[in-house]
Amino acid sequence: MSAPTIGVLALQGDVREHVAALAAVGADARPVRRPTELDAVGGLVIPGGESTTMSKLADIFELREPIDKRIADGMPVYGSCAGMIMLATEVLDGRPDQRGFAGIEMTVRRNAFGRQVDSFEAPVEIAGVEGEPFHAVFIRAPWVERVGDGVEVIGKVTGGPASDRIVAVRQGNLLATSFHPELTGDLRVHAYFVDMIRTVS
Repeated sequence: MSAPTIGVLALQGDVREHVAALAAVGADARPVRRPTELDAVGGLVIPGGESTTMSKLADIFELREPIDKRIADGMPVYGSCAGMIMLATEVLDGRPDQRGFAGIEMTVRRNAFGRQVDSFEAPVEIAGVEGEPFHAVFIRAPWVERVGDGVEVIGKVTGGPASDRIVAVRQGNLLATSFHPELTGDLRVHAYFVDMIRTVS
């Protein structure tokens, strides 16, 4: 089975970490900064970082419309943390000029878990990911306050003060988590995304 070609949106954020994690689970992973590079991939990861900065850079690098079109055409996309915010149709506590790709019918609250000093780790059980609960790292993370009819909630925090908050969702070919699996060494979420792409292609 050939390795799926997956891009990591390389405008800002945890690009190298996602490229390494994807390569470790058998993908041909590469950074994407230009529309021509986007054309060459079968799936895309939008990494953690700063969603307002990412929004501006998507326009500067002329990637907004091409990504919107690929999402509409069914390209699998995975967004982690800021990537989740970029995929949401509604963002609470964001900047007024902030625009994402609006692929997943959900409302997310930006920095919902608090500031950088409030970063924490918690167990998350993810539907479709076998094994023990995922040891999730949350850094200035969003959470999901509302999902539309077509959105499947696949992960909630299972302990601590944030227990029962929605932190992982899927809608068709789109996947989002509010935590950073690329920082943990646990490759199961990346493997799940690679399997999504293999199912589509």
